[in-house]
Amino acid sequence: MSEIIVLHNPRCSTSRAAVEAVEAGGLEAFVRNYLTSPLSRDEWLDVIAKLDGEPGDLVRRDPNFERSGLKDDEVATAEQVATVLAERPELAQRPVLIRGGRAIIGRPKSRVPAFLA
Repeated sequence: MSEIIVLHNPRCSTSRAAVEAVEAGGLEAFVRNYLTSPLSRDEWLDVIAKLDGEPGDLVRRDPNFERSGLKDDEVATAEQVATVLAERPELAQRPVLIRGGRAIIGRPKSRVPAFLA
């Protein structure tokens, strides 16, 4: 079976639930804490190319986003999103699961089991 990569924030309960789902399924995964081991711009572009959804979906619209001064039109394209997340990994949605040629944002939690099946 193909390797699964989980872009993980251990402080997030949804992210922890995704890691637990991988383990409960007896699957092998590489779990990467994207805050302590940030992705490069090129790595984010690779994730975006595999993403089920729009590039801007990867950016959290939370208080950190508001404090950053960014606007939605500044995180609309793959290039913009990759640049922003490489510079500010705390703005990344979590968790992100990657398997083969596909990537999903594991939010809500109910998306994860179908992706792992």
